[in-house]
Amino acid sequence: MSYPQLVTEDRRLSVLLLLDASPGGAGNEALLHSALADFGHTPSGDQVRVDLAWLAEQGLLTTRDTHGLVVATITARGQDVAWGRAVVPGVKKPRPR
Repeated sequence: MSYPQLVTEDRRLSVLLLLDASPGGAGNEALLHSALADFGHTPSGDQVRVDLAWLAEQGLLTTRDTHGLVVATITARGQDVAWGRAVVPGVKKPRPR
């Protein structure tokens, strides 16, 4: 596996972990973009949107556009992946808690 692919998979897991820890399981793209720095990631705003769209395609979260800002909400399947109870290729498996 290439280093860029490892980074992408870890970033996607980080998004799920952030949403799982958020009140209501939701967060907007700007907040997620800022919070990803705490996980060692510095993606562009476009990359955050691409990740959110990809995670939504996998059924791990839902998205809605609110006045030009994407708001993501984690799904039950997304929580299972964040907690390591399910595995989705393209998302890093978390370390045991």
